[in-house]
Amino acid sequence: MKSQVQPKLIIHGGAGSSLHGKGGLEAVRKSLHTVVEEVYALLLSGVTASVAVVQGCQMLEDDPRFNAGTGSVLQSDGQIRMSASLMDGTSGRFSGVINVSRVKNPIELAQFLQNSPDRVLSDYGSAELARELQLPSYNALTELRLQEWIQERQDNFKSTMAGVVAEPELVESSNSRRGTIGVVVLDAYGSLAAGTSTGGKGFERIGRVSDSAMPAGNYATSHAGVSCTGIGEDIIDECLAPRIVVRVTDGMSLKDAMQRSFVEAHQNQRDLGAIALDATGAIAWGKTSQVLLAAYHNGENIGDTLELPLETEVGFVP
Repeated sequence: MKSQVQPKLIIHGGAGSSLHGKGGLEAVRKSLHTVVEEVYALLLSGVTASVAVVQGCQMLEDDPRFNAGTGSVLQSDGQIRMSASLMDGTSGRFSGVINVSRVKNPIELAQFLQNSPDRVLSDYGSAELARELQLPSYNALTELRLQEWIQERQDNFKSTMAGVVAEPELVESSNSRRGTIGVVVLDAYGSLAAGTSTGGKGFERIGRVSDSAMPAGNYATSHAGVSCTGIGEDIIDECLAPRIVVRVTDGMSLKDAMQRSFVEAHQNQRDLGAIALDATGAIAWGKTSQVLLAAYHNGENIGDTLELPLETEVGFVP
């Protein structure tokens, strides 16, 4: 393959209510920028979009600050169940795992399933695949997430979700509750890919399925790629990722597709966010939540969305 275009990259670490405490905000910024820097260096070295997406997702899954992989939230029964998916825009293949336990990087399973005849596996199938691949058993539990669950149990699980960021110096309101990680990449060959991974809402009913392992929350074609975050049910109801991608594929600009989709989401009182790239290298993000934890590389420098206004917002970098 011959290098053709300037690579672009955007990642997210969740969406939620306002972040208080500059120390915590700067810690999140440092985490996100570190991932962007490392993955962008890989893109410049010539790796493909899917490989870069998986690497970025792994780094975010390994950071206990975010609700995916290590640091995932606990469900109502005190167990961790994670979901992840990968979509390659060039091949048009979507693959994912739903409610998998005791693996370090769910995105690795999604990557393996890209070349499988069965490309989305639920809990038992995911566990069996992890055994087949001889992945070591891994405990993703952190002390912060355990204490969060114990507190909720004492309150009889009045909260419907866990905190988006496990960060002691972030003083978050009781509604700051959405957590996912995601990566969207345009590689040097002009190919797009998107990946999304989550530990779920936290405290949810056993068996609940998030948007992260569905096309609703993670979708890419050769024209655009999108990863979503926020309330999974709201993302599913909007069918947000494919809604944006299909609009771009049908000829709408990424900027207009994001604007229209987020106007609709706001009108429908959804609580969500999304990051996006198109084949021209345009970068976009949107949110109806107060905060979107996203960072990007535009080919020249790194930027982020950590201090956007609290209202519905759509941003664009051509």
